[in-house]
Amino acid sequence: MKLKKLLSLACIAFAASFAGFSGAASAQTSDVLNVATDATFPPMEFTENGARTGFDVDMMNALAKTMGKHVQWTDIDFKGLVPGLIAHRFDAAISAIYITDERAKVIDFSDSYYAGGLVALVKADSPYKSIADLNGKKVSVQVGTKSVNFLRDNYPQINRVEVEKNQEMFDLVGIGRADAAVTGKPAAYQLARTRAGFRVLEKPLTSEGYGIAVRKDEPQLKTDFNSALAKIKADGTYAAIVKKWFGPGAQ
Repeated sequence: MKLKKLLSLACIAFAASFAGFSGAASAQTSDVLNVATDATFPPMEFTENGARTGFDVDMMNALAKTMGKHVQWTDIDFKGLVPGLIAHRFDAAISAIYITDERAKVIDFSDSYYAGGLVALVKADSPYKSIADLNGKKVSVQVGTKSVNFLRDNYPQINRVEVEKNQEMFDLVGIGRADAAVTGKPAAYQLARTRAGFRVLEKPLTSEGYGIAVRKDEPQLKTDFNSALAKIKADGTYAAIVKKWFGPGAQ
């Protein structure tokens, strides 16, 4: 769920103008689906023992299999996902990308494949109980994410500390250089479960759905993703992936 104010119209036009000239431009083949991700956001996508893994990775592999394709992955920083998609470097992107009206101006999305939202992560012994308690405090956010605009628009008194990587947000909180981190719900709860000394503030800040990003000139690909998503929900594959990454009873 990312560019500072997503992308300026000028950047969008620039990326689109070079789409036809890029040597890296992707083209779908009968059995290959070129998909980009930023594998630094556990449990959604990350690397473990040198292999790409996570909820989004399993989800995309299952969708591709249902579509009769296999995935060719491209690893890229989150802020490059939308420009790269517009420039035809790949066919789709899955990387905990929130479906927003702003993003929908320049790209399309599949149906939501999981409900997320923003939350605030703090140290376990901190006194903070709500986001309002963080006014005047330092809060780390990842550059280009919805967290940046959310804090800017709704909590301008919070001092944002913008970093490039997801892990940097958490590290700053851990060493006391930030009082909290605002990030997606899955990543925050994953960190709190696996790393002692952190907790998630009880009240979520937002509630949004994650979607697979596709170009506006690929309506059939969007339709194919939606059909595949319906099929894996019907046959139990989806529920098994959710249970694997978020535990029994997760939705």
